[in-house]
Amino acid sequence: MNARRAIAGLAACLMLVLLASAGVGEVLSRPATRVVGPPPVDLQAVSVSFPTAAGEVVSGWISQGIDGRGAILLLHGVRSDRRSMLGRARMLARLGYSLLLIDLPAHGESSGRRITFGLREGEGVRAALDFLRRELPDERIGVIGVSLGAAAMVLSRASPPPDVVVLESMYPTIEEAVTDRLTMRLGPLGNAIAPLLLLQLPLRLGVSVDRLRPITELPGLGAAVLIVSGEEDEHTTLAETERIFAAAGEPKELWSVAGAAHVDLCAHDPRAYEDRVAPFLARHPRR
Repeated sequence: MNARRAIAGLAACLMLVLLASAGVGEVLSRPATRVVGPPPVDLQAVSVSFPTAAGEVVSGWISQGIDGRGAILLLHGVRSDRRSMLGRARMLARLGYSLLLIDLPAHGESSGRRITFGLREGEGVRAALDFLRRELPDERIGVIGVSLGAAAMVLSRASPPPDVVVLESMYPTIEEAVTDRLTMRLGPLGNAIAPLLLLQLPLRLGVSVDRLRPITELPGLGAAVLIVSGEEDEHTTLAETERIFAAAGEPKELWSVAGAAHVDLCAHDPRAYEDRVAPFLARHPRR
């Protein structure tokens, strides 16, 4: 009788774990769409929209800077929207850059059925780069991507690639991203639960795990790259960031931000951010 109760209890616990993991998977992949509204007056931008090859519609703001200075595409993190990139946008606008801020697919005012952790978001990146080149054909093109935005940039396999790229707080593989986040909250139990979430990728999103490995795609990026991450980031550890840097092609630079976790690195120390990122963007010519 006791053995039967133990088995029944174990089965009930397993069912609860499965239901909980399914619920977490639903929440994490659910679209983060919302009304963003008009651009801030000080940015002197206009609202734009354009389609992706997959038929989604990407919404954003474009701002014209000084001719010949360059144009920068800004890509936000997961479950956020273009407004989270306004600190960077204002810094770059002050330096004369033209700007395109977008909502990645399934975020903000862009359409999309599910968040796919960089893969279908990459289709939005390709569409944005094509749009930027049509609007500003003579400008050098740069990209700043944060977390999901960084992964989407790399997974986009954009061709032709941008000239210069800043990748902030990017995960190396989806397996590590999921495991890191679960162990932060659940300790060693996170290692056991992670496979249950990863199994949902092909079932819920139609995306295989091996297609969500930015570190594998990074060597073919074809652009000068600055890898940036907080030294205290537990979502993407310093050791993982160093592996990402090792995988990147030349020319490349690494910046580990002292005292920063998985946060907005521009807001964390605006002066240090400008002093490191702005010269990197400026010194790499059109490729």
